[in-house]
Amino acid sequence: MMLTCCMAIPHLYAQDVAQIQPNEYEEISFQQKLDSQVPLDLFFRDETGEKIQLQDYFKQDKPLILSLVYYECPMLCTLVLNGLVDCLKQVPFSVGKEFNVLTVSFNHEETHVLGNAKRNTYLADYNRTDAKQGWHFLVGEKEPIAALAKSVGFRYKYDPKTDEYAHRSGIIVLTPQGKVSKYFPGAQYEPKDVRLGLVEASDNKIGSLVDKIFLLCYHYDPSIGRYGLVISRVINIGCGITVFALGLSIFILFKRERTSRKWAQAQT
Repeated sequence: MMLTCCMAIPHLYAQDVAQIQPNEYEEISFQQKLDSQVPLDLFFRDETGEKIQLQDYFKQDKPLILSLVYYECPMLCTLVLNGLVDCLKQVPFSVGKEFNVLTVSFNHEETHVLGNAKRNTYLADYNRTDAKQGWHFLVGEKEPIAALAKSVGFRYKYDPKTDEYAHRSGIIVLTPQGKVSKYFPGAQYEPKDVRLGLVEASDNKIGSLVDKIFLLCYHYDPSIGRYGLVISRVINIGCGITVFALGLSIFILFKRERTSRKWAQAQT
């Protein structure tokens, strides 16, 4: 099943949309691979230039948001990162505390210096204490980048005429074990959807009782990358609450009646 990008078609490309051939849409598809395992043995370089294995970011038993961008992208990648940070500022969970974020450049020619500059910009915008330990911007060689992108169904194409990449947009929620849990397409993300996605990816290890109740009533629709209200579940839960409340009322009334009888007998 293919992800439908929420952005307008011209925003998908750095080049003129009139120059895009029909077969190129398939070449830059964003294919959902739910439950796919991300290869954790891949090596990248973090924002300090240190070589690091992907599995090192999955040792804290926390869900992780993955964003695939390139740092010198003239338009769409900036929109993705802006949309992500705007969303995360409205999510009660904090990066570095309940979950982590990994931003990876798919342009193998970009350096950690660019990654560090981007990281500083978005950490300043996010402005939460634990984020420095939880949000990392990586660069890498062509092969590990391609392997990571393939594992999550993200495809991109370099255009030598414009020296830019054509690609789709979106973010991916991974489980603490590195499995693909949820896709959120486009460049703007609903805080409610991302919050519930993180709760599910963590196997309910994060989130409040309210979040868990919400997950009983809402269901993730992979075709649109959104959580929707499931009316049948709401009705069932409502009926269950009604039956419970009625039973509780009957029990209280019955208990009161017995107490009143005992008191009356004691007076005679």
